Amino acid sequence: MAKAQHLALGSIAIGIVVLALKTAAWAATGSSGLFADAAETVVNVAASVLTLLAVRLAAEPADANHPYGHDKAEFFAAIIEGALIVAAAVLIGVQAWGSLRHPAPLEALRTGVVLNAVSTLINLGWAQLLRVRGRSLRSASLQADAAHLMADVVTSLAVLCGVGLVLLTGQAWLDPAVAVLAACYVLWSGVAVIRGSVGGLMDAAPASEIVARIRTIVGEQAQGAIEAHDLRTRHAGRLTFLEFHLVVPGNMSVAAAHDICDRIETALKAEMAELMITIHVEPEGKAKHHGVVVL
Repeated sequence: MAKAQHLALGSIAIGIVVLALKTAAWAATGSSGLFADAAETVVNVAASVLTLLAVRLAAEPADANHPYGHDKAEFFAAIIEGALIVAAAVLIGVQAWGSLRHPAPLEALRTGVVLNAVSTLINLGWAQLLRVRGRSLRSASLQADAAHLMADVVTSLAVLCGVGLVLLTGQAWLDPAVAVLAACYVLWSGVAVIRGSVGGLMDAAPASEIVARIRTIVGEQAQGAIEAHDLRTRHAGRLTFLEFHLVVPGNMSVAAAHDICDRIETALKAEMAELMITIHVEPEGKAKHHGVVVL
């Protein structure tokens, strides 16, 4: 998990740089949209700190109180991050609504646009890196951070459009109007992050295609057994837990049954990293005549 921690540290550094650029853009223009963008970036920095703490805790080895490890800490962090995104959306909406009711002329728009555009490009590049690396590391908090940054990029683009329209038309009300729309998008993004993390805390199963592949491998590698049934899977952070019952002939030796289990585990782990497997061996009288067909 050292790679995840380095990425989390990078997010903090990137967030501070982007926040400085966006704050300067807002201070120069007084734009509601640019304020919205800067406010969301404050949440980005706080969320990045939370992500670092989460990946450090998730990297802790299993102990007596947590025999299955600490991976679910990332889901808690992702839920908190989602809540921070929702809070940012509310803050942006309140500020934008006030400016929409009482629009004021904006200043130094070109300077604000340039500063915001630079910060947006930085965020876009880092978000794409986090998305790819978060998936490969199976880090819920890094993926949540990537989703948050992409929401920030979309918000920034909307804000830039709003400020650009004000620059072209002179209609000051367009700036807070775009900020209101940005707040709605940020709210949707925060709810999506929370919903995805709750699934992890509730031991949601992997994608159906992954489960189907597991069943296929078990069927191919269980030669000598009769059937496999009651196959169950669940995600817990970077780990996937798999358990099932393997029915073997009643006169099969323990050593022979163990060899079949070893063969299945080796084949599964060759394709799927971070897989924790539990196989319960049963005699043929326990067969249920359904489940995984042994080829």
